[in-house]
Amino acid sequence: MYTTLDYSPNFDIKKRKVKDIKFVVFHYTGMNNEKKAISKLTHSESKVSSHYFIKNNGEVITLVPDLYVAWHAGVSNWKKYKSLNRYSIGIEISNPGHDYKYKKFSKKQINKIIKLSRFLIKKYKIKPENFLGHSDIAPGRKIDPGEKFPWKHLSKKKIGYWHNINNQTLVKQRRVDTSNLEKIKFLKNLVKIGYSKNFKINNNTLLKILSSTFQRRFRPELVDGFIDKECLSISENLLKKLK
Repeated sequence: MYTTLDYSPNFDIKKRKVKDIKFVVFHYTGMNNEKKAISKLTHSESKVSSHYFIKNNGEVITLVPDLYVAWHAGVSNWKKYKSLNRYSIGIEISNPGHDYKYKKFSKKQINKIIKLSRFLIKKYKIKPENFLGHSDIAPGRKIDPGEKFPWKHLSKKKIGYWHNINNQTLVKQRRVDTSNLEKIKFLKNLVKIGYSKNFKINNNTLLKILSSTFQRRFRPELVDGFIDKECLSISENLLKKLK
């Protein structure tokens, strides 16, 4: 796949093996100015980078070659994995983010996300469920790529995955309260899906963070941190698809 090269100095010098690459993590830049975002990712003092950068016009820049570990995930967990940098390809997508008038990703960007993802799937045999958002692996610390990221659309291309519950059923369950036992079941489902185990059941703030993270990914129409029947149903449906 053709990309423009603009290498970043921010990566681990030691090469990794092809078999170590198991995940793709999507980010948004969270900056108003695209040039400044690229500058940050290629400046040694920033200590951050990614493997690829997708511009507003759909142009793809390679910042770090795949076999080197880029510094994009930070403190992160998914399933049995810690420090996802070691096991993932990071893709930064130009978008101002929630602090600067968060907007939809452009059609040109989405087309390149699909093209680049297919290239990585073919090259590294990455499974659909191993396409993640930064917020998935660092809930509470990160919220990107956010609720406007087209996960449902991408899932039709086997990039990520999605539930198959019809919308009418979901709307009926929205904002319908769940019992404490159902809330615990929902949280156990999240752990089985891959979210971090590092939480306490009775910590209400943490529960809200985790449920909001799940909603941004799988119920983007309403991100309120409230564990309702809809969220529980979606989590159960996703687990069936993962079996």
